[in-house]
Amino acid sequence: MCEDGLTVVFADRKALSKRLRKSKLVVIDGPDKGKEFIITKEKVSVGRGKINDFVVTDKTVSFTHFEILTTEKGYLLRDLNSTNGTYFSGCRIKEIYLNPGVIITAGQSKFKFVPLKESVDIPLSEKNRFGDVIGVSLKMREIFAILEKVVNTDLTILLSGETGTGKDIIASSIHKLSHRKDGPFITQDCSAIPRELIESILFGHEKGAFTGATSQHKGSFEQANGGTIFLDEIGELPLQLQPKLLRVLETKRLRRVGGVEEIEVDVRVIAATNRNIKEMISKGEFREDLFFRLAVIHIEIPPLRERKEDIPILVNHFLKQLSDSCPEMRIPRLSPEAMEKLMNYSWPGNVRELRNVIERAVYLSEGDIITPKDLHFPSTLLPDSLCMKREVEYDQSIYNLPFKKAKQIVMEQFEYNYLKALIERNQGNITHSAKEAGLTRFHLRELLKKYGLKSYD
Repeated sequence: MCEDGLTVVFADRKALSKRLRKSKLVVIDGPDKGKEFIITKEKVSVGRGKINDFVVTDKTVSFTHFEILTTEKGYLLRDLNSTNGTYFSGCRIKEIYLNPGVIITAGQSKFKFVPLKESVDIPLSEKNRFGDVIGVSLKMREIFAILEKVVNTDLTILLSGETGTGKDIIASSIHKLSHRKDGPFITQDCSAIPRELIESILFGHEKGAFTGATSQHKGSFEQANGGTIFLDEIGELPLQLQPKLLRVLETKRLRRVGGVEEIEVDVRVIAATNRNIKEMISKGEFREDLFFRLAVIHIEIPPLRERKEDIPILVNHFLKQLSDSCPEMRIPRLSPEAMEKLMNYSWPGNVRELRNVIERAVYLSEGDIITPKDLHFPSTLLPDSLCMKREVEYDQSIYNLPFKKAKQIVMEQFEYNYLKALIERNQGNITHSAKEAGLTRFHLRELLKKYGLKSYD
């Protein structure tokens, strides 16, 4: 295995950049024989789709077939659930670290992996925060460096990452630090709008455009004129509306529903998604041209489990926020054992879950120090199965809280466990889950988002 794919460059014990050793893929057999691709970034994808870094014409290769990650441990090839599989020495593989000269088969094509002597430096920000976003990890400092370069441009940005990673905070920080900071910042959650109203909500409507349109309405884009619009959950945008959004992005002009006049808008667009957009494109659920227009700058936010060195600074940040918002309240500090417990947890709800755990611990702790017994993770708050009993055993400290706060904590415990069981039972299907629970799709999505739980439709 080649172990020097990625190294960190230090000066005075501070990491300045990541040095990536270049490598290349050479097609040695198949329809694209002789074609080469130089790898100059940490993650590249290979497949038929134009969204890949290395695009091949072999029809037996999947739309997105495999990816190569350059890491400190070496070069990791990972199959992306391809139809025909990725093979090494005749064996189908899920992932493998690549040795120099190794030959990988995908479809009817064979790829040879060749490390090169040249390298490229990936800059890291000198700062541990960008606006309201904080982090000391190399991954976050790399993101900060990119954001510092593009913050005062009008380039469209796509933020990808799991629920709870802070995409909304990054978007608002970009706006606050940009030359548009004095203009409006409009957030529009594309998953929270009924499909029949989404065009009107985004682009506005004229009086009488449809039943119930009793007056003219300016949509989110017009409201954001001179500022920034944040399109959260862009992966939920209906396919039939995507061409209209693409046209607005390209022309900076829109037409309200029921209107004839074209209205010019001066808006910077930031979009976010927790879905795999590339997979959606391969299934025909998202337009490839819209992806390219949104992802002029594409930033993937790592989950908290991949940047655990950020946990201590995040904890201190949340404690300070609580202290600032409630100056009369006693704010305890964490014991080393409690911090160790936080560091060993997997954080499926990411930063949002960490904040909730810390806030709950502050209310539940009895002394000046938060101990491990004060830390309650949503997945362990209630028994795995609920039984019909009038009394349920909780941490005794909950009974020392004001009734309203104690009730809120108990309700959150129940909601998390109920929703987790519901969504797992229905294999992530929102429609089936909502019907079973007697909730609207919109309400269920909001609850799942609140607790960092995933759905798949």
